[in-house]
Amino acid sequence: MPAITAADFSVLPRVAPVAPEAVSRPVLSVTSAPTGYEGEGFPVKRAFAGIDLAHLDPFIMMDEMGEVNYAPGEPKGTPWHPHRGFETVTYIMDGTFVHQDSHGGGGTITNGDTQWMTAGSGLLHIETPPESLVMSGGLFHGLQLWVNLPRADKLVTPRYQDLRAESTALLSSEDGASIIRLIAGDVAGHQGPGSTHTPMTMIHATVAPGAELALPWRRDFNALVYVMSGVGVVGPHSTPIRAGQAAVLGRGDALRVAAGAAADGQGQRGLEVILLGGKPIREPIAWAGPFVMNTKSEVMQAFEDYQRGAFGQELPHTAASALAG
Repeated sequence: MPAITAADFSVLPRVAPVAPEAVSRPVLSVTSAPTGYEGEGFPVKRAFAGIDLAHLDPFIMMDEMGEVNYAPGEPKGTPWHPHRGFETVTYIMDGTFVHQDSHGGGGTITNGDTQWMTAGSGLLHIETPPESLVMSGGLFHGLQLWVNLPRADKLVTPRYQDLRAESTALLSSEDGASIIRLIAGDVAGHQGPGSTHTPMTMIHATVAPGAELALPWRRDFNALVYVMSGVGVVGPHSTPIRAGQAAVLGRGDALRVAAGAAADGQGQRGLEVILLGGKPIREPIAWAGPFVMNTKSEVMQAFEDYQRGAFGQELPHTAASALAG
């Protein structure tokens, strides 16, 4: 899981310590992600399955794609499909994905890159592994997060943000034992590259075995912790959490996670976590498949618009492969 890192954490900007009077956010729930398949058959973990949308707001869902080591000929993607009313955030830690849409946008994202797609008023979209990866096989691991758009922005013009790995804000914990990859939003005065319609923060952190990571967290944000690998604890009462589990946190000023100690010298790699927070939109949600709107009638309108071709036309599949070159 290389994503992007630094050989020497001591050269990175350090996050200031959490104020002594800060209230650590308590754990409201811990859920385990069920496994499934998406698109043409790539394995996913449904990170937020079973969590009330009121606790997720402004987020809708998140899939962890892989971690899977494909044999030659096995890599899979998704066919053309529509979106309207929200944003998709695709973060690739290992491997390569090629994106293309019916408006002519797209590109290639690979180790540590993020593609932030604002579907807005609607488009058709495809995600595929490049031909070279299909031929060779190899490791693939990523995340896709869906971020809701407020009513006023549901029908904005679609756009992309290609956030290259090197643009990610790399930070270190106060003790230098954790690396913080700030993809979007801000933490302790540091700013990530992603531009968001809804105020939010997205972090991929690596916490060294036996170390604790404490970060200040906006009181008006919610807080979610998802573990991709390792075991550890979260919150002021050291609630256990492990790979494939998500924790919903309550109110407070600070977020705390800690990695389990390396077991018997086995070289445990620590805790790999996604930390998410956002300002709740608090609007009605009508969600059906690839459309996230405010009312059922708006969802029905989205289906009608899609069926009459208002989202554009599928482009030749070879065009998507060419983007990887």
